[in-house]
Amino acid sequence: MSRPFTGWHMATILVAFFAVVIAVNFTMARLASSTFGGIVVENSYVASQKFNVWLDAAKEQEELGWDVVTTWRPDGRLAVAVTGAPAGTRLTGMARHPLGRVADIPIAFDGIDEGRFLSQEVLPEGRWTLRLELARGGGQVWRREETLR
Repeated sequence: MSRPFTGWHMATILVAFFAVVIAVNFTMARLASSTFGGIVVENSYVASQKFNVWLDAAKEQEELGWDVVTTWRPDGRLAVAVTGAPAGTRLTGMARHPLGRVADIPIAFDGIDEGRFLSQEVLPEGRWTLRLELARGGGQVWRREETLR
């Protein structure tokens, strides 16, 4: 003998369904807010006003003709080969964790050869966003951002 399906059964099913949906939503929202701070720029309006300046700087940088190839060595240090840059160019870097869980790591480089640099710091394993900056007297600056894995 089966019992009849009543309104209490339907109410229990609806409450249980929405309780699961709400629990999943709160869990996902908590995970999302704990892994990404959400700030790309402090003030998007101010950043938009600088956009044309950034485009001009990118064009000037492209006209320099400089380029780099970064290699992550087994000992954790970074080797960077620079092409097109004149002698006396300085290289600096900043390693940022993409999700902001680890503090930024400033990276200093030593020149080991003409156009070749080796980092002083060891970069821990993981996924990093590396920002490199080549600078030379006279205001010549070249920047690149790349992902290391």
